[in-house]
Amino acid sequence: MARRSAADIALVDLLEEVRACRHCEPALPLGARPVLRAATSARLLIVGQAPGTKVHASGIPWNDPSGDRLRHWLDMDRDTFYDESRIAIVPMGFCYPGKGRSGDLPPMPECAPKWHARILEYLPRVDLVLLVGSYAQQHYLGGGRETLTARVRRWRDFGPRFIPLPHPSPRNTLWLKRNAWFEAEVVPELRRRVTGLFD
Repeated sequence: MARRSAADIALVDLLEEVRACRHCEPALPLGARPVLRAATSARLLIVGQAPGTKVHASGIPWNDPSGDRLRHWLDMDRDTFYDESRIAIVPMGFCYPGKGRSGDLPPMPECAPKWHARILEYLPRVDLVLLVGSYAQQHYLGGGRETLTARVRRWRDFGPRFIPLPHPSPRNTLWLKRNAWFEAEVVPELRRRVTGLFD
């Protein structure tokens, strides 16, 4: 068994600290259960929104229909997707935020500023960051009032490090039908880039 480096040990300690976080618990309807995964060897980082109820229950990120569609876009099986030595999954909010009128509430705003920079310090090998949904894109790319559609349409402007994606939720099926260019243009390049990381 390979010896763990000081960075490996420090990241494990940090992830334990994150998973023990109860900062937002009074505002969380199901309580705090931070869901994320990372390793210093990861080449791909997926930044999503926040866990839904199914992910909260299982503790496994993207373990729901949204994850099925995301894996389809990546042309990736579950074993590869959940290999944290390759893929880090660090959402904008680590806990389920609750239900709103038209879906889940936004991720808790304290989460990413509190933790993301500290975690990213231990992910030096990440070459590609997938920004899934508007909250991740606003945090990492800015863009003011630019719509998600406009931002994703100019995905080439954010390379080579970032690719902005719509959320793969079943609620976005109509968006995908109206914006067929996404699966025709972006998905093939997404698959090519991801495959190239692990060849």
